[in-house]
Amino acid sequence: MVCDKTVVCDKTVECDHTVKVLILGGTTESRALASALDTVQGIDTITSLAGRVTRPILPVGQTRIGGFGGPEALAVWLRDNAIDVVVDATHPFASTIGAHAEQATRASGVALLVLTRPPWTAGEGDRWTSVASLPDAASAITPGSRVFLTTGRQGVRYFACVDHSWFLVRSIDPPTGPVPPHMTLHLSRGPFDIDHESTLLADNRIDLLITKNSGGDMTRAKLDAARVTSIPVLVVDRPVRTGSAPTVFDVAAAVDWLANRSSAAS
Repeated sequence: MVCDKTVVCDKTVECDHTVKVLILGGTTESRALASALDTVQGIDTITSLAGRVTRPILPVGQTRIGGFGGPEALAVWLRDNAIDVVVDATHPFASTIGAHAEQATRASGVALLVLTRPPWTAGEGDRWTSVASLPDAASAITPGSRVFLTTGRQGVRYFACVDHSWFLVRSIDPPTGPVPPHMTLHLSRGPFDIDHESTLLADNRIDLLITKNSGGDMTRAKLDAARVTSIPVLVVDRPVRTGSAPTVFDVAAAVDWLANRSSAAS
């Protein structure tokens, strides 16, 4: 625990400790958490971004950009910067940094909280097929399909050998690595609404949507539009998380967890 100047932890209680929180970010939830904690006395935050997006939306407060160099280096960084809590608020498919956070916090004796959005679930009228991986999704495409591919720029390479179908690829930044031979690239950042997505599907005569089960509201509308038009969807399942860290599914719960920890430490 880091001793600091006296701060007011709430309106009636004073304490002489500040809880230092590292937010592993890059998501809507991580930015919302940084913003919410900016008004909480007794908690200092710094958000770490991987630096994979060319023009990231920066959160409120301190920010660092770039990787740590593996779990051992992250553990050293946590100790050197007197971090008390790490909040893993990265993308649900960012399995590498999630594993590194588990290892590093365990090695350095730092608390870990996972903040992740709930996965999407199919409802009445949805024509979803779950697949285990991006290569499995590529293998499941029916020849002659017109595919709306929304798996992120790093995943496009898994579809580079699919020469029997046409792809509309949407990502924030251009894909890295090989791409499908028949492809149109649409650079855009959410949120998207159902009217926008319905028009996009119709204008491009899309008959198959491929997406990762990222969850959240930012890009949910494409699934709603696909349901309305009875377009089948290949949904890539999330990687299984094997750590034992406590998990919350919304920002309010994360703020409560951190505030309780701050009060207990004061």
